[in-house]
Amino acid sequence: MTRATNARIAGFTLLFYIAIGIASTVLMNRATSAEGTAAIIARVAGHTSDVRIDIVLELLQCVSAFVLAITLYAITRDEDHELAMLGLVCRVAEGVIGAIGIPKELGLLWLATTTGAHAPDPVAANALGAFLLMPDPNPPIGAIFFAVGSTIFSCLLLRGRMVPVSLAWLGVFASALLVVGLPLQLAGFFTGPLAGYQWLPALVFELLLAPWLLIKGVAMTARTQSA
Repeated sequence: MTRATNARIAGFTLLFYIAIGIASTVLMNRATSAEGTAAIIARVAGHTSDVRIDIVLELLQCVSAFVLAITLYAITRDEDHELAMLGLVCRVAEGVIGAIGIPKELGLLWLATTTGAHAPDPVAANALGAFLLMPDPNPPIGAIFFAVGSTIFSCLLLRGRMVPVSLAWLGVFASALLVVGLPLQLAGFFTGPLAGYQWLPALVFELLLAPWLLIKGVAMTARTQSA
């Protein structure tokens, strides 16, 4: 594919990734908004459609991470092949780690809908439900790989002058902020409302970058122009 095609695919995928991520969060919050394991399982039983849709959205998020890995690598590899490959690996790891959580949702859906002889007794169901509902790390491990990959690709976009310098610098700042903040949050050193606000610069960057890639594409790298 050409650089222009890769840029358009990356721009569309960025917007798509954000949209389905928000939809996924809304659906799961609606399906599990109850107090106590038994109450959550009962609520999931009444919102099976939300959970099934969310499973599909989770899969689409994983595929989106893979698409972004490939397209951003294709755009930036002429600037620095090794760094672009590292960025690709990080974004692929983000998608793979995201897929690991899907079996938990499938298990929760099975627990909430199974009846008859195959259904576990109430004590076992409660214990299994508590395990399946065990909260994921905050932030998710995949988010750290996202931050590292985004930092690398933003630096390459900046070095190659492929997008406006101000936009590329915003990407470097927003991604590097997450690279520092997310591990500290994971280790428990960074908590509270500020932990959520650290995502705002990255969200603004991607919402600006996506339409730029869709409409303007990417310029030829500075290295290629010099050659």
